[in-house]
Amino acid sequence: MQEKVLYAMSALFDTPDAIIQAAESVQKAGYKKFDVNTPYPVHGMDNAMKLKPSTLGYFAFIIGIFGAIMAVAGMGYLTGVDYPNVMGGKPFFALPAFIPITFEVTVLSASVATVVIMIAFFFKLPNNSHPVHNTEYMKNVSDDKFGVLVEAKDAMFDAAKVEDLFRSLGASRIIPIYYDLEDIRTVGNIFRPKFVLFLAIVVFVSAGLTYGVLNRLLFIPPFTWMVYQPRVNAQQKSNMFADGSGMRNPVDGTVARGWMPYRYSGKPDEAGLNLVNPLIPNTHTLDLGKKNFDVYCSPCHGYLAKGDSRLRGQFPNPPTLHSDKVRNWTDGRIYAVITDGQNSMPSYSRLVSPSDRWAVILYIRELQRALNAKQEDLK
Repeated sequence: MQEKVLYAMSALFDTPDAIIQAAESVQKAGYKKFDVNTPYPVHGMDNAMKLKPSTLGYFAFIIGIFGAIMAVAGMGYLTGVDYPNVMGGKPFFALPAFIPITFEVTVLSASVATVVIMIAFFFKLPNNSHPVHNTEYMKNVSDDKFGVLVEAKDAMFDAAKVEDLFRSLGASRIIPIYYDLEDIRTVGNIFRPKFVLFLAIVVFVSAGLTYGVLNRLLFIPPFTWMVYQPRVNAQQKSNMFADGSGMRNPVDGTVARGWMPYRYSGKPDEAGLNLVNPLIPNTHTLDLGKKNFDVYCSPCHGYLAKGDSRLRGQFPNPPTLHSDKVRNWTDGRIYAVITDGQNSMPSYSRLVSPSDRWAVILYIRELQRALNAKQEDLK
């Protein structure tokens, strides 16, 4: 037979006013380990009990800050040290790009950890048999009565004094609440065989259902329509064409709508003689040119076009764009290099539109003039 121990002394009251007065009296008597149970929220109860703010928010704040720091540090290390972003003019520590993921990690870590801490520490998982469960006290306060209880572990607890206090407050009924000693000893023990078995069942059932749905159910008709459909995957063989290639080149002699063919491919000198920059240098075109130059050109040429590559020796540094040779080139000649490429520089015709190429050239001219200013430019 399990040994019964006293958990608390409880009292029932008939009206909200009576339970408010009882809570205030219990609090003024100096008891700390007490609680109030009502069938519905009673306005003013927090003040009557002098409840302090929950400490759970501090845990959420600390864990959220830790999650944010770990997210920023992890992405900063991956993109700046382990696998540097050296393309498109991206900085090694691109904080604006980290913000969405940092926000998600912060919220996710804080919310999940808060629930775990609340259940494991505040509610003492896996204890699901609180002493007041299935007692006459709980049955009454869940229906139409209002109850207050003082726990036996309170430093001032004396069963007789607590009972006298409840009687003086006009309690309609006083109920002692007992608990099995063996259950008290096992509260919060996550290594209890029943609890471990429960977790194992949950894990294996969840894993089995997930595997069955993702690897079996979705490959059974009619769910296979999202997997098996007529399409060509990138860089994969195709049975639709005689050569078996899935990636097709444009048909010879065709021109895409809105795209004029480049007539000087492989003829940079002719491009330099015949092509004229159609754009006018103004705030819009220069901003457009700077944006594209910083993205596509600066990783190799540097932000000032001095040829100071940021690629850390992965490619040969290009020549400076401030040499007499390049400054004397026409805009059409530079356009030919951007379009066709030159030496180690590949063609950027697929990445930069024709109008953006002309804007880049206007920005290069501004850099050349700024870094090679003449006397009249300084007046």
